[in-house]
Amino acid sequence: MLNVKKSLKTLIVGLGLIAATSSSAIAGEPSKHLLTPNNHSLILIDHQPQMAFATRSHSVESVRNNVTGLAKAAKAFKVPTILTTVAAKSFSGPIFPELQAVFPNQTPIDRTTMNTWEDKRVTDKVKSFKKNKVVFAALWTEVCGVGPVLSAIEEGYDVYFVTDASGGVSKEAHDMAVLRMIQAGAQPITWLQYMLELQRDWARTGSYADVTGIAKDHAGGYGLGLIYANDMFNAQEGH
Repeated sequence: MLNVKKSLKTLIVGLGLIAATSSSAIAGEPSKHLLTPNNHSLILIDHQPQMAFATRSHSVESVRNNVTGLAKAAKAFKVPTILTTVAAKSFSGPIFPELQAVFPNQTPIDRTTMNTWEDKRVTDKVKSFKKNKVVFAALWTEVCGVGPVLSAIEEGYDVYFVTDASGGVSKEAHDMAVLRMIQAGAQPITWLQYMLELQRDWARTGSYADVTGIAKDHAGGYGLGLIYANDMFNAQEGH
């Protein structure tokens, strides 16, 4: 009888440990504010020479690098993306060549209006995607960024703004524009944050090579760290 009681006690303790282990392994629900490859579209606005010449909040080199990394991330995750320019032939010049190279078959929508959202071709395309979240990056932040961001928010979209793939004519102009957008409800993010938010889990091996490759090319010290860890130790994220 004593042995039976001891066995039952051992069984109950064991079941308790299994339950505790199983409970700790249950995943929590991700925030509805997080971006996924399927819940948003991306609009890249006026990344053109004439706009870049006057950008002073960031170096032109960093904006070119960051917006290209952003575009490559969107392409890797098959995010619907719109390229748009303003007065490309008469004033501002063509879209950055490295950005066009990411989407070689897409002709940017060329506008006259400074507010992209006031061009019906753009809003019709956004609506056709049927995504409630929209991510923007623009030159300049205080003009071509603020206009569509505030307009999209008023139409009920959840809006995100990629601050380091954008730029203003001064740091103050950029910062005040970002603050204005935040006060209206936009969520500020950076391009690398965007890409890693879409990846979310290193066990998602289908996009692993694309993500780490983009990071190696565009993510500065983090990308260099990936190269070093891989070359020295054959290390990989999540392994």
